[in-house]
Amino acid sequence: MFYRTAVITLAIGAVLVLATLGFWAAGGEAEMGGSRTETFFRAQVLSVEKIEIENVVTPGLALEQQLLTVQVTSGPFQGRRITVVDNHIGHPAYDFHVQPGDRVLVSAEAAGGELVNAHLADYVRDHYLAYLIGGFVLALVVIGGLKGVKTVVTLVITAVAVGWVLLPLLLKGHNPIILAVLVSAAVVALTFALVGGLGVKTLAATIGTIGGVVAAGVIAFLVGSAAQLSGFADEGAVALLYVPQEIRFDFRGILFAGIIIGAMGAVMDVGMSVASAMEEVRKANPAVRPRGLFHAGMNVGRDVMGTMANTLILAYTGAAIPLLLVFLAYDTPFLKIANLDMIATEVIRALAGSIGLILCVPLTALAAALLMGRQSVDSRASRP
Repeated sequence: MFYRTAVITLAIGAVLVLATLGFWAAGGEAEMGGSRTETFFRAQVLSVEKIEIENVVTPGLALEQQLLTVQVTSGPFQGRRITVVDNHIGHPAYDFHVQPGDRVLVSAEAAGGELVNAHLADYVRDHYLAYLIGGFVLALVVIGGLKGVKTVVTLVITAVAVGWVLLPLLLKGHNPIILAVLVSAAVVALTFALVGGLGVKTLAATIGTIGGVVAAGVIAFLVGSAAQLSGFADEGAVALLYVPQEIRFDFRGILFAGIIIGAMGAVMDVGMSVASAMEEVRKANPAVRPRGLFHAGMNVGRDVMGTMANTLILAYTGAAIPLLLVFLAYDTPFLKIANLDMIATEVIRALAGSIGLILCVPLTALAAALLMGRQSVDSRASRP
C-alpha cells in the first residue's frame, strides 16, 4: 500500500507540475513579431512551363524559370487557380522539380480577396507524415494491446509537455535547465505510472530514471561550461538571435536542456527494463534477498546498457554523417575537428546522455532492491 500511495503521489505531483507550468506558459504570451499577411496552403500542380532566362548576376549562366498553374486544395481559397513563378538557381537544396499532379505548398499574400505574390514554398509532406504516425499508432495498439494504448497516451502527454509547456516558457526566456528537469521528471513519473502501473516497480524505475537524467544534465553542464561551448553549434540557435520578441536567451542553457530531453527516452527504457526484470525475479523467487535482487538487476542492466549506449552514440553519429564526410573530403586535421564547437557539442551530448544511462542502472537496481526487499520482508512478517 505504501508503494502504491507513493506512485500515486508522484503522478499527482507530476500533473500539478505540468499544470502549473502550463498556466504559467499560457499567461502573458510573448508578443508576436507583427501581423502576418502571408499564408500557406496546399495546392496541386496543373501545368508546368519551363523558360530559360539570362542570369544578370553571372552573365552567360542560364537559369531556369518555371511558370506553374496550381489549384488550391485547402483553406478559404480552395478551388482557386493561380500562376506561380518558381526560379531555379542550380542548387539542389533550393530548386523544386515538379510535375503536373504533384502536391505542393504555396505561399501567397491575401489582398482584397485575391492571392498575390504567390511562390512555391515546398513539397506537401504532411500527408505522408500522418500516414506514418497512423501506422505507428496502429502497430502499438495491435501488438501492444492495452499497454500500447497507454503508450499512445503517454506520447500525447510528452508532446503536450514539450509543445505547450516547455517551449512557450523557453520562448519567454525562463531558465532552460530548471524547466527541462521539471518537465522531464513530470513526464517520467506520468509515463511510468500509466505504463508500469501503481507499484514498487514503477517507483524504483522513476527514481532511477530521474537520477540518470539529472546526472546527464549535470555532466553536460559541468563539461560544457569547462569546454566553453557557445550553444550556437546548431543553425536553429543562430536563428534565435533574430526572432522578433528580442529575448535574451541562455543559449548554453538551451543546449543543456536539449541534452536532458534527448537523453530522457533512452534512460527511461533502461530504468523500466531493469525494474521490470527485478520484479519478475522477485515473483519467481519471493525469498530472494535484497543483495541477490541487486545483482540480478545489475546483470540485466549491463546487457541493456551495452546496446542502449550504442543507440545514443549512433543516433548522433548518424545525424552528423554529412559533416564527417566533409571533414574526410578536405582531409581536415583531427586536432581541428576535435576542437570545433559543433563537434565538441555533439560528443558531449552523446556521452553525457550515455553516462546518465549507465548511472541509471545502479540507481534503479539499488532502489528496486531496497523497495522490493522491504516488500518481501513485510509480506513475510504479515504471515501467521
